[in-house]
Amino acid sequence: MTDRIQKIDDLDDGKLDIYARLSEVQLLRHNEPKPGLFIAESPKVVTRALNAGYEPLSVLIEEKQIATEGCDILNRCPDIPVYTADSAVLTKLTGFQLTRGLLCAMKRKPLPDVETVIRDAHRIAVLEDVVNPTNVGAIFRSAAALGMDAVLLTPACSDPLYRRASRVSMGTVFQIPWTILPKKSDTADAIARLREAGFQTAAMALSHDTVNIDDPTLHAADKLAIILGNEGEGLKAGTIAACDHTVKIPMAHGVDSLNVAAASAVAFWELTKDSFFGSC
Repeated sequence: MTDRIQKIDDLDDGKLDIYARLSEVQLLRHNEPKPGLFIAESPKVVTRALNAGYEPLSVLIEEKQIATEGCDILNRCPDIPVYTADSAVLTKLTGFQLTRGLLCAMKRKPLPDVETVIRDAHRIAVLEDVVNPTNVGAIFRSAAALGMDAVLLTPACSDPLYRRASRVSMGTVFQIPWTILPKKSDTADAIARLREAGFQTAAMALSHDTVNIDDPTLHAADKLAIILGNEGEGLKAGTIAACDHTVKIPMAHGVDSLNVAAASAVAFWELTKDSFFGSC
């Protein structure tokens, strides 16, 4: 292993651009028109990406992690370069402190089409313009943990493979099927396609014309799509109008809304527990 481990002695080395000087968007477009690249952070996230069949290109790792948390990953990827230094150097290189001292540059895969993602699904989430990568990652983690079968995202959403999103998700973005909706369609178009596929749709929104999240009609739906909106503006009016149900989460102390990631966890638990966990 030692012959492929390269001690970093020049922060301007072009081989390190992928970690130090390319933005998330530049990585995404790196191989256009083919799928681009992404950076996975932490041993757990990288392991789940490898388990899902993503191809690694190189590893950036803190020296002390080579023989500890990073050892299994390096053994699984024997043919790629490994760049290493102490924590202070890596922080200076990347601009942030590495979670568990490890980054891995990986190739993206082509995204599946919507029909493939929802074919066998009964509970899915649709994210409309959720732009914060932390929120996207947290929603994916809740979706995977709480029995959702798939996630669809509008093109304006933060990319689930952005470093922060996949890290916050704890790598669950590699465990649950997802795709991005076509750029030329809007969420209402997607809702129409979901209805054709047998889904009822539930918009999570503040409105006077709502049903509570424990409504028996929602629980009885064989296929249900839960639609979640932008952090600041919520769902678009046209999206709400296109849905079968508008759903609210009852709240106390005069609180009128939850962060979209917190709301997703409540909704996923309530609307999957009968089918996924059995009657509670």
